[in-house]
Amino acid sequence: MKIARVTLSDRASAGVYADLSGPEIERVLREALGPEHTFVVRLIPDERTLIADTLRTLCDVERCELVVTTGGTGPAPRDVTPEATLAVADKVMPGFGEQMRQISLAFVPTAILSRQVAVLRETADHAALLINLPGQPKAIAETLEGLKDADGRVIEAGIFAAVPYCVDLIGGPYIETQEAVVKSFRPKSAVRSR
Repeated sequence: MKIARVTLSDRASAGVYADLSGPEIERVLREALGPEHTFVVRLIPDERTLIADTLRTLCDVERCELVVTTGGTGPAPRDVTPEATLAVADKVMPGFGEQMRQISLAFVPTAILSRQVAVLRETADHAALLINLPGQPKAIAETLEGLKDADGRVIEAGIFAAVPYCVDLIGGPYIETQEAVVKSFRPKSAVRSR
C-alpha cells in the first residue's frame, strides 16, 4: 500500500522546531503493517488551499490509498485541516472522528475541541481514505492503536482496526496488521486465507 503522511504546521515547516508527529504516524503504521509499504512524506504550513492541493496530488497523482494528516484540527484561526480535507472529499466517514474523540476523552477533557474528519476521495480508477489525526505524538498512537489495559487487552478499539477493511471496500490492496499492535477487523466473508 502507498501511504502519505502529511504534517500541517506553520512552525515545523519553517524549521522553528522538528516535526515529531509525522514520524510518529509512520512508526505506528510500520509497526502495525510491517515494512513493505511505501510512505510519501509532506510537511507544509497551515494554508487551506495548499493543504487541499497537496491532498489532491497525493490521491490523484501519487495514487496513495491512505493519506494521514496530523495538525491543524483545533479551533484556532489557523486550524484549517478539516476544511481542506472536506474540500477534496467525495464521501465523509464520520465514525473515524467520533472514535478518535472518544479515545482522547479518556485522557483530556479538551478532546471535545478536536475537529478531525475522515473522508474518501474517489476518481474513475482510484480511491483513497484520508484521515486527520491529532497533532500530539502520544495521541496519534492512542487513536490509531486504541486503549489497552495493563495486560494488553483492548479496552477501546483504535481507528486503525477499521482501516484495512475500508481500504478493501474502496478497491485498494488487501492488507494485514500485526495483531500485537492493532488487530484489524473484517467480517468473516471478507477474510482471505494466507
